[in-house]
Amino acid sequence: MPDNVVAAAHACCDEVVVRSETLPLTDAELRAALSDFDIVLPTLGDQFSAAVFADVSNPRCKLLANFGVGYNHIDVAVARAAGIAVTNTPGAVTDATADIAVMLMLMSARRAGEGERMVRSNNWPGWHPTQMLGLHMSGKRVGIVGMGRIGQAIARRCHFGFEMDVHYVNRSEKVLDFPATRAPDLLALARTVDFVVTAVPGGAQTRHLIGADVLGAMQSHAHLINIARGDVVDEAALIAALKAGQIGGAGLDVYEREPEVPEALRVLDNVTLLPHLGTAALEVRVDMGLMAVRNVAAFCAGEALPNPV
Repeated sequence: MPDNVVAAAHACCDEVVVRSETLPLTDAELRAALSDFDIVLPTLGDQFSAAVFADVSNPRCKLLANFGVGYNHIDVAVARAAGIAVTNTPGAVTDATADIAVMLMLMSARRAGEGERMVRSNNWPGWHPTQMLGLHMSGKRVGIVGMGRIGQAIARRCHFGFEMDVHYVNRSEKVLDFPATRAPDLLALARTVDFVVTAVPGGAQTRHLIGADVLGAMQSHAHLINIARGDVVDEAALIAALKAGQIGGAGLDVYEREPEVPEALRVLDNVTLLPHLGTAALEVRVDMGLMAVRNVAAFCAGEALPNPV
């Protein structure tokens, strides 16, 4: 955690243990976290599954103050049944994640990753009028899958910044401060847009939401952008579609089995790959951490939690 987040935790807790390892908690550490600590501040790789809770019959832990907005790595229902509250950090990640989505749209459409590899390998022959022609993004049609905070932030950037025609799918109609059209379903959206951008939560309900059917419905020049959770996209189906030139390209910040990225994906030129940079800006990570600590402080003071899930 950033230093000032750790300092904030020390200010509201008598004892703070900071783990030096950056990899996810091991199976033993997950169970020890529930047994040995009053409060745990987990990150997205820490899999607090039903099996973990089942192994700790009388947990000392009473709060999982998640560092992040997504919490599909925590079985919230089982946590509640065990008497453990769960909080997250909504809002703190919105703009940074939306920025990454737009960056991936541009990189994928304009073949930026491919071009950089050409320059770095000293294989650039020089400019000519038909070299590496990509897709012009301004004025195109974007389809947002999930119109929550992040989806709306992406849509605003597309509409106001690039004069794009915004379409979306969502469980309900949204009242928005910009023009947007709600599509009847995901397949209808995929058939008509130039970019499909995922902005839905992770979890069982959205696993492989983008599969062979959606990829097959997309136009041959269209690009898929995933900044949600890796398993929202069926990775095998995406690889097949990219290999076949079925879609124009893809931009990914998340992967189905992070940090594993299949070689079949890594060798393709028509996909842009980022190492989960969505919130990777110092001030954003500080904001996330301080929001998580505010939930900790409220818990310690016996007050209502600011961000319960």
